[in-house]
Amino acid sequence: MNDRSWLLWRTQITAILRLEIKKNLLARRGLWVYLLAGAPAVLFGLHAFAKITRGHSCDLGRDTLLFAGIFQFFYLRLAVFFGCVGVFMNLFRGEMLEKSLHYYLLAPIRREVLLAGKYLAGVITTAAIFCTGTAFALLAILIHFPRSVIEQYLFSAGGLGHVMAYIGVTALACVGYGGVFLVMGFLFRNPIVPAALVLIWESMNPFLPSLLKKISVIFYLQSLCPVAVPVKGDWSFLAILTQPTPAYIAVPGLLLVTFAGLWLAARKVRRLEINYGAD
Repeated sequence: MNDRSWLLWRTQITAILRLEIKKNLLARRGLWVYLLAGAPAVLFGLHAFAKITRGHSCDLGRDTLLFAGIFQFFYLRLAVFFGCVGVFMNLFRGEMLEKSLHYYLLAPIRREVLLAGKYLAGVITTAAIFCTGTAFALLAILIHFPRSVIEQYLFSAGGLGHVMAYIGVTALACVGYGGVFLVMGFLFRNPIVPAALVLIWESMNPFLPSLLKKISVIFYLQSLCPVAVPVKGDWSFLAILTQPTPAYIAVPGLLLVTFAGLWLAARKVRRLEINYGAD
């Protein structure tokens, strides 16, 4: 391996990124991903509009806690989760259904390079969509408060750090779930099966022993969230309390789970054979 090889691979990945990002962002079948990403912003926007028109005041602390709950239990566990299912599981499977994957495989390009390009394109696409949705949701929360309250929250109460943390966690969610569902696209033809299995595992995370908690994406994401949301409900007494993992451990832990998925996907893509008749 030399500098010329790295230059060639970088050029090939850049070319794949241009094609795949345009394809993912403009795909009609992906419009539902935008709806998922924008749902919290619409919800908080309607809340702000109602308060402004009626002249009622809100408690910023209560609204930010409400956002933390929606972010952790809807946005990460459902919106980003299923958005990544739709994008990453179709990176290869979708092209096989459209009978266009052979164009990539016939090109003089290493399959691992193709995998890397498609994965990075999926991460950039989903992170752009969902991070924008997170930013607009936070903006919708703040928009109906006086300017003095907003400035105090952002610059005196650590609110700006919270905003950056939420956007960063959203991006890491796309990285982690992307690695998981990319390899699932090779193992399963029907996306419903792996999505259901991973969703059940992620939902069980609060009730798992500490060691098993670490074999999931949501464990590390929750540790990085700036506001902790307690587990409530009839079964909350079964939740096993675990100290939040520090960022310097949570981020490498999440990347380790991601790299494990990418390593398995790389092994699968090396042995990938096209048989459109089987699909």
